[in-house]
Amino acid sequence: MADRADDRDGLRLDRLHVPLGPALVDWPAGLVLRVALQGDIVQQVSVEAKGSASPHPPFWNEPWLRVLRGERVSQGEAARRLCAAHLDSLGRFFAVTGWADMAARFQRGRDRALDGADAAELRDLLRPLIRRAERSRTLRWLTKGLGPLTAEHARHLGVTGPPLVAGGDAYDRMRAWLDAAWRSAAECDDTEALDTAQVSGPRGRVDGPVPPSRALLDALPGLLEGAEFAGARIIVASLDPDLDELTHVPAVGMAHD
Repeated sequence: MADRADDRDGLRLDRLHVPLGPALVDWPAGLVLRVALQGDIVQQVSVEAKGSASPHPPFWNEPWLRVLRGERVSQGEAARRLCAAHLDSLGRFFAVTGWADMAARFQRGRDRALDGADAAELRDLLRPLIRRAERSRTLRWLTKGLGPLTAEHARHLGVTGPPLVAGGDAYDRMRAWLDAAWRSAAECDDTEALDTAQVSGPRGRVDGPVPPSRALLDALPGLLEGAEFAGARIIVASLDPDLDELTHVPAVGMAHD
């Protein structure tokens, strides 16, 4: 459907209403964006989260939720899950930017992490990939300046994960994932127990008043409005919210997590 409205240059242009999601390749499962476009510029965005309530914990947050329930989880197990989650997000990010070979390599790294590869193997696997990503001028050109989110604004929105650490644009968020994946890969063999002060999952702290992906969804409209439509999917991929966090409902009698 189309109507007319003034664009940012004062011209009267058709405004197209375009839904994105919930079923797109390399797209957060269950996410629907209803986007109003004028020309190739995103003017308005509304966010919807589709999904049914589930008693099963979000897969990527599971080690930290177990700690909050009083279970013993090793630091290595949590680091392995963290590493795999960041590699999973990076795989989607590179796929959306059109770098299919790199996406496949990061996805294989994710699978090796989940299969139990030790720290040395994971670091050997990641070292050339990180170097290649950081040296790519094309990747920087495609993603630099997309969806800037300062650390101050991220903190205001309740963001507690890598986007807060990055304090920048889509390219900076990708770099934050690379750094976090590298650090967590080094800790995959650690047998010491994780304590309740270390409950930050891949997208942020899991012991807050709302799931960390809720804050990421709240950030999306502000990052997308005014951006070119061609960059919209890259901005979404640079946050990679996990909607399973929003549908998790603890079973009756289970400690709140």
